[in-house]
Amino acid sequence: MATLFLHVFLLWLPFAIAGHDYGQALSNSILFFEAQRSGYLPSNQRVKWRGDSGLNDGKANGVDLVGGYHDAGDNVKFGLPMAFTITMMSWSIVEYGKQMAASGELGHAMDAVKWGTDYLLKANPEPNVLYGEVGDGNTDHYCWQRPEDMTTDRRAYKIDPSNPGSDLAGETAAAMAAASLVFRHSNPAYANELLSHAKQLFEFADKYRGKYDSSIRVAQKYYQSYSGYADELLWGAAWLYQATNDEYYLNYLGNNGDSLGGTGWAMTEFGWDVKYAGAQVLAAKFLMQGKGGIHSSVLEKYQQKADYFMCSCLGKGSRNIQRTPGGLLFRQRWNNLQFVTTSSFLLTVYSDYLTSASKSLSCPSGNVSPSELLSFAKSQVDYILGDNPRATSYMVGYGSNYPRQVHHRASSIVSIKDDSSFVSCRGGYATWFSRKASDPNILTGAIVGGPDAYDNFADERDNYEQTEPATYNNAPLVGVLARLNGGHSGYNQLLPAKSSAPVDIEQKATASWISKGRTYYRYSTVVTNKSAKTVKDLKLSISKLYGPLWGLTSSGGSYGFPAWLNSLPSGKSLEFVYIHSASQADVSVSGYTLA
Repeated sequence: MATLFLHVFLLWLPFAIAGHDYGQALSNSILFFEAQRSGYLPSNQRVKWRGDSGLNDGKANGVDLVGGYHDAGDNVKFGLPMAFTITMMSWSIVEYGKQMAASGELGHAMDAVKWGTDYLLKANPEPNVLYGEVGDGNTDHYCWQRPEDMTTDRRAYKIDPSNPGSDLAGETAAAMAAASLVFRHSNPAYANELLSHAKQLFEFADKYRGKYDSSIRVAQKYYQSYSGYADELLWGAAWLYQATNDEYYLNYLGNNGDSLGGTGWAMTEFGWDVKYAGAQVLAAKFLMQGKGGIHSSVLEKYQQKADYFMCSCLGKGSRNIQRTPGGLLFRQRWNNLQFVTTSSFLLTVYSDYLTSASKSLSCPSGNVSPSELLSFAKSQVDYILGDNPRATSYMVGYGSNYPRQVHHRASSIVSIKDDSSFVSCRGGYATWFSRKASDPNILTGAIVGGPDAYDNFADERDNYEQTEPATYNNAPLVGVLARLNGGHSGYNQLLPAKSSAPVDIEQKATASWISKGRTYYRYSTVVTNKSAKTVKDLKLSISKLYGPLWGLTSSGGSYGFPAWLNSLPSGKSLEFVYIHSASQADVSVSGYTLA
């Protein structure tokens, strides 16, 4: 038995020591998007076995909807997952564009974003109208055809004020806002166009509320919005604040955090349907940047939920995410890797945010260093690339042992460039789907659904739960691979230094008790002079205060230094306390002089 164990160990050892070529994996992961393109393919198309497709999309509706991406192994263009894909690809570039540039992949990544945003702009032809799907899953899944041969129904479906879809409009607003950051310097006119559409779509989403799949019912079987639209409203607001620094969107996050669930939902998943964890991470970033202002106490609640997500991933929380025996995060059998790549991305950026802010993560089982978050994200990526009990790479074309029978129409049927013979709707099933042989076209870079809860995987074309890829599997992984390949490249690119405002305010609850059925809190507030000069004539504005306060003098609706203090020297602090049965009061600086 010992000899057998040693033999197996030695077989694994070279694989483990060799490590992974994250640069190659990054290149592959971006290349996959070119295989998913719909429309007229450009002259610089690198996936040569694909051809033009969907050239009449939108024509029956009197609108041009040519372009965009097929979501997975079929030929439908689903708006919600496509927009989420663009948001996550853009976020990857926003955080790790420098690393992509260093490896020569930034241009390809930006092309991938623009292929999506060009389509999203077409899908929003006028205010309060957004096309959310072209084709439908039922007729599409009845056929097994190359995109170039499609004979299925290509009807387009939209949302408008009479048929709202706040989740779809909110996610599309997020995608356009995030993408505007990608093109802000290289193509400012295009960035402004995206931002204009993003603002209008967010207003549409907020004003005319409703679930998109109640309006576009053909999406219910495939991309039903189980989480509703509240998460997308917060997610969209967060991205618009990131893109504009407009206080309106920060106020939206602060004022609606409780009612829309951003400060209440403690999540263990993040994906095309549920955006809370992403919004919570962005809100935590704003707080760590010193941008919280009067909403700092609310953003702290968002951050607590972001911390909860991270702790759950690490197995150090109060409710942890299941793992396979091989160590992979596991949520569901059908396309589990989508949750692994999104979680790995959030872990990676949060690690860098914490490092930038010189903070650590506090979990129920103890403090966690930022490096532990990145290390765990790396372990998940390494599992995907082959460090797993099967020694299988779940990225097609990476390594020597990867899926060969991918559930994907275009890759499983001979290229139209090699054989232009028409492949019929049902004939494709008989001739190509049922083949027990490798795909004629390698879908390089595709992340398939992945193994089950016990690390088992069956490389069979009809095993769609495990062998079908998706664009939203790849988009977040692009950022993680760029980070692993290129290092941090200076954390300041991720998190600018805190605001240099002369006066800093920090609050925390120091005690609580119950009296006559109500919970009371004692809050300590510390005001610090961060400047090199002396602060005089300090005036503080305090609202949402419902109890007594000690340590300040009140005058004319504002608060100032206590009677025993008339100035605050450089680097010094003063403390005041108050008690009430509510969350933190809103405390801000309304005036001062420097001497």
